[in-house]
Amino acid sequence: MIYRACALGGDAELSVEREGMRIGSRFVDYADFRSIIPLNHRVVVELGSGERIEITMLGFSYDGFWEELSACFAARSLEALFVEGAPLMSCEGEYQLPGDAGRGQIELYPDAICILPPNAHAVRLPLCFTERIDLDGYLIRVTLFDGAAYTVGRMGYDTKPFAERACQNMERTKKERAVLLAAVPQKPLFPHAGLFRTTQKELSWNAAFGPGCCAVELETGDAAATYLYRYTEAESVFTHSLELAMEAMGPHREIIYMSDEQLAQKPLYRMAVARCPAVSYLRAHTAGRLIHNQSHAERLQVFLENAE
Repeated sequence: MIYRACALGGDAELSVEREGMRIGSRFVDYADFRSIIPLNHRVVVELGSGERIEITMLGFSYDGFWEELSACFAARSLEALFVEGAPLMSCEGEYQLPGDAGRGQIELYPDAICILPPNAHAVRLPLCFTERIDLDGYLIRVTLFDGAAYTVGRMGYDTKPFAERACQNMERTKKERAVLLAAVPQKPLFPHAGLFRTTQKELSWNAAFGPGCCAVELETGDAAATYLYRYTEAESVFTHSLELAMEAMGPHREIIYMSDEQLAQKPLYRMAVARCPAVSYLRAHTAGRLIHNQSHAERLQVFLENAE
């Protein structure tokens, strides 16, 4: 739908599109959005660059514009979180994340809980890495295996059913994942096996560790390289982030090794990295790749021994 309003210093035609918003001749990608704010029949769009776009004079189109913009932004955030399929439950409620709180869309999927605020803090909480889910009155506290805690709730009569279904799917996902992990073939030198999404049963990865270093091979049908990482944190800290990052990106393995310049050309991937600290962490610790050739085993051994 085309809207007429005042924005960017004058009258303009606006359209809300799948990947962003068009204001006159200018297109603003959702990847550049920091937040969208409804304010006294105005809509304020804050960009990551610090620019603030104020949209006024929408008249009777205000409600429709806000609903379409917030829905399309949330849908694009789901794409950036690589969420597929329909939610089991979709509710509006309160949320509290590390560094952010407010009201937004809360959705339950078979393998995850998604929190979709009207800003760049959308998050997907994988149920396979959930330590516990606790219902306290009208609030649901979700604690991940690394200790990170998230709170959602005040969803009216949906709060208790949401918590109950989330617990049921958490238990089912963990059991299913454990069976799949046990079936991942062990590789020499790579004792740590992992999965991407629990729903993608044919995809897995294996990791090998040395002093302050890790090598990862992706079992996705095209084992063309081994991805290398160096870190100074405890091995458990790195492993937690590795598990979260691999699960978050699913089959989109290119995110972990593409350059910053390449990433800048892919708005959806930029959104994905911004919404998952573990992926950012993994990218920041990259130490290159080993292409599979005749000298691969020798070079891998040298790397794992931390030799230069």
